[in-house]
Amino acid sequence: MLINCVRRVLPRRLSAIKTKPCTRRCCSSSSAQSLDQVRTLLQLCVDRHYVSPGQSNVELFQRGMCCSYGPLGTDLRRNLLDQWWHSVTASRAQVFGVNTLSSSDRAADGGGQLRMVESELLRQILEQQELSKEQLIQEVHRILQRSPSVRTNLLQGALEQFVPSMELMNRKLPFGLAETGLCLQPSGGSSCPAEVTQTSLVWFCSTRTSSQWLDHWTRQRLKWWRKFALSPSDFSSSEVPEEELEEPASRGVRIIYNFPWGQEVLETLWSRGSSELLHTHKGVRSKLQCRDARKSVPHIVSVTGNVDRGVMAFLSNSLQQLKREDGKQRLQQRKVLKLHPVLAPVKVALDIGRGATVELRRVCEGLLQEFQEAKISAWPGYLNTLPTSMEQLNAKYDEMGVLFSVVIGENTLESGLLQVRSRDTTIKETMHISEIRNFLSRYISAADI
Repeated sequence: MLINCVRRVLPRRLSAIKTKPCTRRCCSSSSAQSLDQVRTLLQLCVDRHYVSPGQSNVELFQRGMCCSYGPLGTDLRRNLLDQWWHSVTASRAQVFGVNTLSSSDRAADGGGQLRMVESELLRQILEQQELSKEQLIQEVHRILQRSPSVRTNLLQGALEQFVPSMELMNRKLPFGLAETGLCLQPSGGSSCPAEVTQTSLVWFCSTRTSSQWLDHWTRQRLKWWRKFALSPSDFSSSEVPEEELEEPASRGVRIIYNFPWGQEVLETLWSRGSSELLHTHKGVRSKLQCRDARKSVPHIVSVTGNVDRGVMAFLSNSLQQLKREDGKQRLQQRKVLKLHPVLAPVKVALDIGRGATVELRRVCEGLLQEFQEAKISAWPGYLNTLPTSMEQLNAKYDEMGVLFSVVIGENTLESGLLQVRSRDTTIKETMHISEIRNFLSRYISAADI
């Protein structure tokens, strides 16, 4: 059954409301080069299966909203989420993972500006012509009050998990709760909310240390974003101006990426005080107090990130358009997605050269099995039956962001030697088949330091 997200406040008779199209923010740039870079990136994301085709889907992706990802985009987002989770939970011993519901029956003032309503039930009410304007509004309000709220962020779930988590920590501070998941975000006044893949770290600490912890997590998060960047300077942090502070925050910091069309926020850190924690637990201070001499209610430092925008940032940051001359002195442009080795969806591609096709495929299948056992994602290019030159294959793999391409040929059958090409250097070298798995494992591990 269809589900509609509806605002809590109904400004006028619903039967008179006409559906408005979603407003979409188009990229703007004074530079034609930047505009061309944006078009190139978006087209490449579609052509190489990072994002599913379709104008509205691509626009969702560009706006930093959850869209329909292709196979490579899905793997890239998963890799990014895995790295975020590892960095947050491994950076401090006192960070624990939680999982909360995307919708709840909490009261309207307890969280969420969006409500889930069965479309059939809403339609039945709107078709009751005998109802006056006031009666119609009352009926809709009654339905909304009985409908579950949809989360717009992950903060509320962590606040509700505080008491049992504090008992786990023997009532000692500091500690944090981490979570990832989908949230609905109102789209700039549009009637069409969109999903966002969000990350959340809610850090509970003492009042006197909250400012230092905000600084700590700002440094840690900025360092993390820059770790995977081809151009780290495109990532920066800035204090939130006082007039833009979110209630009830006393201070805020934004992690920003400089896209070709302008700056966008990837993560926001807030020093939120303790009022939201008190409100969630109905002001009962006794069950919120920790074991210290002050017996004070903990302060909250929250770190909220947009993974979908992060995916877009790393794709934008990794795209290089290189010009080179071929053997006939013709100028050619080479597009490469130089994604960080741990983020790249495909680490190695396997293809066959000249030789007995059946035997070469068996070798490829054996290598593919080895890579899967080592958790090295491989692209089975040898299954492609269409005639394709190595130059075309290399161009395709560069645009896909594949770290290495391996060609198995006659020499492999005779001496065990195969050819390995690097995405970043384009250098081809000969390697024994027994060495390739360890070579790739060491390369990826070294890049993750």
